[in-house]
Amino acid sequence: MSVNHYRPHLFVLPEDDANTRLANAFHKYVDWNRYHQMQVLPEAGGWMEVLKRFNKDEVQGMDRWPDRFMLLLIDFDDKQDRLDTAKAEIPARLIDRVFILGTLSEPEDLRAEIGDYDVIGSALAKDCREETDATWAHPLLQHNTSELDRLRQNVRPILF
Repeated sequence: MSVNHYRPHLFVLPEDDANTRLANAFHKYVDWNRYHQMQVLPEAGGWMEVLKRFNKDEVQGMDRWPDRFMLLLIDFDDKQDRLDTAKAEIPARLIDRVFILGTLSEPEDLRAEIGDYDVIGSALAKDCREETDATWAHPLLQHNTSELDRLRQNVRPILF
């Protein structure tokens, strides 16, 4: 089911299957009456493909729908500069509505430490709903703090 484009909504563009599973697990824990305000798009097949697909396929929709927010869900592959590199590819007019999150290495590493994707997704959603950082403070996620703060400020009211 697709989102209502006339209401504030979030699209999630995941890099790969693991990120898709995380996003879908999170989505299951969005408030029921707001479930249709989030949509997980098909995976892109690599972090650079996420950026290419965003610019090729999603920018026009973001220009058309000013209440659309976009989460690019990528692996940071232990690259500290990945966020800055990715942000440089986002058109300046959209940067306030685009967020980039991901595990410091790969989601599989997070799964090995915390549990399956459903456990992780529910814990991340709970943190967002309750404005806590129990799971987001994990060493593989704590680098997301600045983006997470922006995301919570803009998207939390849409989903919770």
